Amino acid sequence: MALRINDIFPNLTVTTDQGDFAMHDFIGDGWMILFSHPKDFTPVCTTEFGAVAQLADEWDKRNTKVIGLSVDKAEEHVKWKADIETFSGAKAGFPIIADDSLEVSKALDMLPAEAYLPDGRTAADSASVRVVFIVSPDKKVQLMMTYPMSVGRNFAEVLRALDALQATFGTPIATPANWVHGQDVIVALSLDDAAAKAKFGEIDAKLPYLRTTKMPA
Repeated sequence: MALRINDIFPNLTVTTDQGDFAMHDFIGDGWMILFSHPKDFTPVCTTEFGAVAQLADEWDKRNTKVIGLSVDKAEEHVKWKADIETFSGAKAGFPIIADDSLEVSKALDMLPAEAYLPDGRTAADSASVRVVFIVSPDKKVQLMMTYPMSVGRNFAEVLRALDALQATFGTPIATPANWVHGQDVIVALSLDDAAAKAKFGEIDAKLPYLRTTKMPA
């Protein structure tokens, strides 16, 4: 069965360049972002890992752990991190899952069950392993993004989406198009005007079904 939003993220035990652990233990009581890659020592992926490393302080501010995945062995990840740090000028302190068996990629529905790694493979053999997952403290998948080989991920957008998820988590609001942290939010339709005013104070009815309010503290 395909992994969907609001599904419990699989509690897999993974091998990484920083040791073995269960994913739910890694998530703990915070948020997690998993960003996966089809092969070490590939150009687009190196720039992406570098971007994640440069945002270390931003992930920490949001109580969010990041973890990479690449379809190679842990010892290859260690060597690759040297390149990532040279390129980005930032320490790659996050773990990278070693998924040379494809077990994790298959469990997360990124590859078909019959997928294997042929001799002399290239990144194209596991191209669909270019996914971002954001997981909330209750261990549920909140967001998934899948990218093709030719398009580098925009981690400013990942950060913006994380802000939106954290702002709306457990609160009857949503965020409009192009929203960034601090801007007004949309009041959920589950609240009538009276309930919305009681909860949020002033509301601005742009349309009967589109009401905004200041972002809650």
